[in-house]
Amino acid sequence: MDFWDILALVGGLCLFLFGMNLMGSYLEKAAGGGLKTILGKLTTGKMAGFLTGLGVTAVIQSSSATTVMVVGFVNSGLLTLRQAINVIMGANVGTTVTAWLLSLTGIDGGAWFVEIFKPSSFTPILALIGVILFMGSKSNRKKDIGVILLGFATLMHGMDAMSVAVTGLKTDPNFTSILTLFDNPILGILTGALLTAVVQSSSASVGILQALSSTGKISIGMSIPIIMGQNIGTCVTALISSVGTNRNARRASIVHLSFNVIGTAVFISLFSIIRAVVDIPLLTQGADQFTIAICHSVFNIGCTALMLPCAGLLEKLSMKLIPEPKGADQKEEVNELDERLMITPAVAIERCRVVTEKMASISKASLYKALDQLNTYDEDICKEIIEEENKVDEYEDILGSYLVKLNTFPLTDRDMRESAKLLHLIGDIERISDHAVNVMESAEELNEKGIVFSDFALGELSVIISAVKEIVELSYTAFVGNDIAAAKRVEPLEQVIDNLKEKLRTRHIERLQNGGCTIEAGFIWSDLLNNLERVSDHCSNVAGCVIEMAQGSLDLHQYLKSLKDGKGEFVEQLEEYSKVYSV
Repeated sequence: MDFWDILALVGGLCLFLFGMNLMGSYLEKAAGGGLKTILGKLTTGKMAGFLTGLGVTAVIQSSSATTVMVVGFVNSGLLTLRQAINVIMGANVGTTVTAWLLSLTGIDGGAWFVEIFKPSSFTPILALIGVILFMGSKSNRKKDIGVILLGFATLMHGMDAMSVAVTGLKTDPNFTSILTLFDNPILGILTGALLTAVVQSSSASVGILQALSSTGKISIGMSIPIIMGQNIGTCVTALISSVGTNRNARRASIVHLSFNVIGTAVFISLFSIIRAVVDIPLLTQGADQFTIAICHSVFNIGCTALMLPCAGLLEKLSMKLIPEPKGADQKEEVNELDERLMITPAVAIERCRVVTEKMASISKASLYKALDQLNTYDEDICKEIIEEENKVDEYEDILGSYLVKLNTFPLTDRDMRESAKLLHLIGDIERISDHAVNVMESAEELNEKGIVFSDFALGELSVIISAVKEIVELSYTAFVGNDIAAAKRVEPLEQVIDNLKEKLRTRHIERLQNGGCTIEAGFIWSDLLNNLERVSDHCSNVAGCVIEMAQGSLDLHQYLKSLKDGKGEFVEQLEEYSKVYSV
């Protein structure tokens, strides 16, 4: 094997790894909505978690990526440790799909129906279709499918290039002498683990082993310990990703390692005992792509069959290895937006939506508490309002940064619209909590100065407060339930609140002129009206954003203008709310 063969081997390996990464990333992107649905329906049942892990890994072509995702889910509180164990086991079986795809390069035969299954026959066609879709289509979804096909073609071309590059090793005595070392199963396990740890993918390392098998110098007996070691090496990615996570997330990565180490220990012991007692000629035969795929599947399925009933014991083992600290607060803060979730953008977007809903709920509750303070003042409630406003501010900062970073990942059109919607909404939601604090401060001032509004003024105030509460509920329902009907009722009510504000301001001036109101009370009255009207403005923005994004665009000003210029539904609802909230 000369310098040019080595260069060809490196080039083939680069194409292989790039193609695998490209295909996996865009398969994940294309299946984003499906992954979100699957992962959102996880239950504590063993088979549900197992099948989820299997299915997700089969789609994204990486058990390492699935396990990192699981660590992120546990760290975010989306999965319990027991649920994570079942998913991890399923991921180990799902990763065998890649080995079977790569085994297609080993197809050999002269018949046409055999030749059509060889990658060298169909990958050029896939590459051509991929280029046409990627360069000629305006649809992002079709472009993504084109990239998937190009990634698969690149992957297979890299595999072929590696196989061709190592053919010279068939007659290389140095290569043969090195392979004799792998008769020691422990060395085989260590080699497989190291190779996988370097390339960060068991699927990739199995592919490299399949390429080397084309030399005919690697026996089935040699390949089995290497395959076992590859399953241990793939744990490195999850272990690295668990750094800085909470205890349960670290335990999930430990479970992944324990699962593979225990499985390898059991099966290598059985393998060594059987080999020592019984002479099995099959083990000395040369391995090829198919036999490696078979061994890989048998080992992973066998490990899962052995360990799946012992999920509870694995959980206890992980808790022994990472125990609860003594004499300390055992409750850890959950990282609601873990960056590890970004490897599956659709899931990360859904998580952002859940956190935004929580932010909106806090902001709404804070406003209601502040409005209640106008009737019954309580210092403890005021402190809660300030704490909740700080929490909402924190959510806005975290969500904003997270969504901006998430937009650097490949997103589907739907996810891009959802991300843009959330980025617009968090500002309005945060401003509502700010106005809650302002209302609370007005209540505080009324209490400190002993100012009391007249019965007539209190009656007017109750009308506009009722209208504001309804518009907040409508906008909240519109956002959380993506309820377009509720969203369309917001703007007519916002117009009524604007009119109410002007009427109440005019009547206040009349009372001031007639001596029925003090200037000091008037300042507080004016502040309250301004804050209530601005809350309704932000609710209008929320509802308008929900409607516009449902239609695939984001032009609130144009939407509001077209709505108010129109007739029919808007006018009817405007008249309806004008009657309900009249003063």
